[in-house]
Amino acid sequence: MANTAQARKRARQAIKQNAHNSAQRSAYRTAVKAVRKAIAAGDKEAAAKALLASVSTMDSIADKKIVHKNKAARQKSRLSAAVKALA
Repeated sequence: MANTAQARKRARQAIKQNAHNSAQRSAYRTAVKAVRKAIAAGDKEAAAKALLASVSTMDSIADKKIVHKNKAARQKSRLSAAVKALA
């Protein structure tokens, strides 16, 4: 348990920040799922639009260091390759 006023405040801030970061991670995962769903449907045009929208979200969240930048880059690369592979 936090013993000082400073430690109590940091504990309060940590709870708020954790809630915010969790929401951001959820939005990141939702963006990835939207692209995967479009790919699974086999609609290249819809998948390309979903990818375009999700890349912005993924970059934004990676810039804030909520997910690692290399993870975002790897997922963007794989999703892009999957969209490109659609016939």
